This record gives sequence, structure tokens and C-alpha cells, in this order.
Amino acid sequence: MQEILQAILADELSAVGGLPIPDHYRGMTVRADEVEMFAGLPTKEKDPRKSLHLDEVATPELGPGEAIVAVMASAINYNTVWTSIFEPLSTFGFLKRYGRMSPLTAKHDLPYHVVGSDLSGVVLRTGPGVQAWKPGDEVVAHCLSVELESPDGHDDTMMDPEQRIWGFETNFGGLAELALVKSNQLMPKPAHLTWEEAASPGLVNSTAYRQLVSRNGAQMKQGDTVLIWGASGGLGSYATQFALNGGATPVCVVSSPEKAEICRRMGAELIIDRAAEGFKFWRDEQNQDPKEWKRFGARIRELTGGEDPDIVFEHPGRETFGASVYVARKGGTIVTCASTSGYEHVFDNRYLWMNLKRIIGSHFANYREAWEANRLIAKGKIHPTLSRVYPLAETGQAAYDVQSNVHQGKVGVLCLAPEEGLGVRNSERRQQHLGEINRFRGV
Repeated sequence: MQEILQAILADELSAVGGLPIPDHYRGMTVRADEVEMFAGLPTKEKDPRKSLHLDEVATPELGPGEAIVAVMASAINYNTVWTSIFEPLSTFGFLKRYGRMSPLTAKHDLPYHVVGSDLSGVVLRTGPGVQAWKPGDEVVAHCLSVELESPDGHDDTMMDPEQRIWGFETNFGGLAELALVKSNQLMPKPAHLTWEEAASPGLVNSTAYRQLVSRNGAQMKQGDTVLIWGASGGLGSYATQFALNGGATPVCVVSSPEKAEICRRMGAELIIDRAAEGFKFWRDEQNQDPKEWKRFGARIRELTGGEDPDIVFEHPGRETFGASVYVARKGGTIVTCASTSGYEHVFDNRYLWMNLKRIIGSHFANYREAWEANRLIAKGKIHPTLSRVYPLAETGQAAYDVQSNVHQGKVGVLCLAPEEGLGVRNSERRQQHLGEINRFRGV
């Protein structure tokens, strides 16, 4: 592994294809014999620092259509938090089902799960049938793993019955020194970014693109008013950028003055600090408070000059969904990609059906959408929202930060990269956008 790293750091990328692949590597794992370790504890007391382990694991066999990548950096997503606390269920069930599919996928069914759904790095090997990528290519990876043997996936790969999220529903993820991916997960690394910056947008940037911009999502247009929950967070920070770049008006919902300031740095003007303004949409565990929905809607109209949101960008789930359905304009769209506060959504259906609103489910992105989202990063139109970076050995703390919502934007992880700041190829473009690239750092 050290030879590989030295070649990359010395910019001898053409040589990496001739170097031996180690038979073991270090990766962050959860273990099948620990799935009951948090049994009986409330979610908030389940600690990723106890369940995520830096282990030596065997390098998987490279199959047709696959690539092995030397991972320079990765990032934390909420699916890593779910995996680490074994909620809503253990991911080992995903690995067993995938392993039963074919002899090629059997290698994923192991008593450990190497996690992580983002990476930036260098291709080391490609399997039979790979034409578009070669050893030495600098890449990032999106997290859609899809078999594409069913006709259902050929209009939109997210509709394929064998669609999975790499590093969550498959093994050999990106929080490691090596990763195994399908070749159609790879995309060019943005040349003006460091390894850790380039690794951080992948999952959330692509998810926000499909959810908000794509024809498969809300199809945002110029002039739309877009309500964005968690507008300074991993997903919301990209939704805010897409809204501003696309001629829409974001209404950013945050939970602190610091998060409000980040939204202002991105260029947003309409901001609701829900903590400062005391919005509580639930009276207790069983009952919501429609008066708070109405107060929230009035606050939005106060900011927008009387307009209700054309689109509500939803991902908190249970805590906010009733309010989201209520405040969307007549004929408006609530588009949801997650439920970080709970999966069981309760809303008053009268406000949906009588006002002809739509709820759209959106899950990650297809290859084309991920490619377009990455292209916008590479062109300097959308920027990373990286706030803090941890070494690989401290991934548990990084995941804990995300679980506890004490982070801003994205939290990165250095894998093979020995320090931050490496990997920049286009210094001129970087200088043009340095302020935007760094606006989340140190917050």
C-alpha cells in the first residue's frame, strides 16, 4: 500500500497499474457479531464510536465491469450513521440478499461490512469489459450500484429492481484504503479540488440534483420559491446552491444563528431560524400542532411577499412532514429523499388532495444525474460544503458528529491521503473559487 501511495504522491500515476495490489487493506467496518450491542437503547444513545472499527480486511476479487480504487479521501453520510447504529435494521441483511444473487456478488456476504458511500482516489485495476477507465485515472465515485439486467432500469437506473447503494447495501465501501466499485460508478475528479473536497459532494450533491432539478424530481424552474429544511446541512447546502443557481428563491430553514450565517454566505436572503422563533410542530409524541403549521406558513409568506413555496425540499421526515404538506402552495410539490427524524410521516391529507399538491419520492440519482451534478462541481458552478476533516482512524467520531447534528455541511475523512490540501490539478480555477470552497471550513 505504501508503494501505491508514494506513486500517487509523486504524480507517477502511469506506474500504479504495474504495482501489486495488497491482499489486505484497512477499512472501517461494522461487525455481524455486534448487531445487538445497542439493543434496548434509544436511538440518541447508540454511539457510532463504539461500533465502527478500523480493521484489516481481505482485498476482494475483481470481477467483470468492476474497478479497484486507491481511496485518498471519503466522507460521512447519514447512511453510515444508520449502518453504525444498526437502524432501522442491520445492513447484514442487505449483504446476504446481494450475496445470494450470483457467484460474482457472493463475496459481499461477509461477517463484516466495510462502509462508506463517497470516495475520491485513483483507479488501480479494472476488470474484464471495462473500457472507459484505466489504472492511473483520478476519479470520484457515485454510490449507485445497479445490475441493469432488467428492462425496468433502462429508462431510469434508479428503477432497476437490483439497484443498491454502494457501501450501504453492498460491501467494500469508501471509508477505507481500497474500494471495489462498478466502473459505471466512476466520474472524473474535479481538478481544482483537493482529495477531501472532491470526495465530499458525491452522495448529497447527486441526491439534491435529482430531488430538486431533475425531471425525475421536482423539476425546479426559474422564479420558484423553494423551502429547504436543514439548508446549511449536507443535503440542504447543495439544494440551496441549486436553487440560487437556477433562478429560484430559497427559503432556508436552520436551527442556529451560525447556520443562518452560512446560508447568507451562500447568497440566500430568506432565512428562518426555527429554534430562535420557537417552531415546534408536535405537542407531544402522538399529536402535531396545526397552529404551528399556520404560524410557519405565515412566516414564509412574510419573507416572500405573500408567496407559498412551489417546492418543499424534504428530508427530516416525521418531525417536519406535516408542516411541509401544509405550507406548500396549491398545486405545489413536496419532494422527499429521507427521514432522518423518523420514517412514519403523519400529515393532514385534506391539505394535499383538496389543494392538488404532490408528494414525490426521490432516492439518490441515476448515473446521468450524478454525472451532471459532478460536472457542475468541476465547472465551479456548485461548490463543496466541507467543514471538517478527520483521519480514517477517527471515522467513529466523524459519524458521531453527523448523528448529533453538531456539524455543518459535510464531514470528510482522509483515507490514504496523509494530510489535507493534496490533489489539486487546476490551481487557476481553484483561486477563482477559493472563497466559496472554504466558506464552510472552521464553522
